[in-house]
Amino acid sequence: MRRILLSTLFLAFAAQPLAAQEVAVAPDVSTAGLPALGTQWLSANPYRNQPAAAEARAIGRDAYNQACARCHGVDASTNAAPAPDLRNLDRGCRRIVDPALKARCQADNDAYFARTVRQGKVILGVTHMPPWQGVLSQELAWAIQVFVESRAAAR
Repeated sequence: MRRILLSTLFLAFAAQPLAAQEVAVAPDVSTAGLPALGTQWLSANPYRNQPAAAEARAIGRDAYNQACARCHGVDASTNAAPAPDLRNLDRGCRRIVDPALKARCQADNDAYFARTVRQGKVILGVTHMPPWQGVLSQELAWAIQVFVESRAAAR
């Protein structure tokens, strides 16, 4: 058991210099077709199931492929990418039939998504995803989520 723990810690620290070089780079995507959301982050995705959803999905796809595909796979269409398959993010919510419970599940999912995008993901001192706060606008982040959710539903 001790040997496994030491091996895990060694790999985590050995991977750190490579992961620390990851830098979030803003995608070159216009959000002109989306309603402006301001600087205060919303607690829920404002584009989901709204008239702007189709435009958000298209903008989200472009932003995703420029900013996220390198780690999560082009068009969110594979589970073979080095980072988690984002199509699974709302898997639990998709199965819920009760509208009130589904809304609570989606609110929790939205909070997790927004926090992870803004703060990045660091596990055992290793940066697995850089923070996107100040790099991705709120509009692009929520549009990316709409796109990813559309890919999950298409599976």
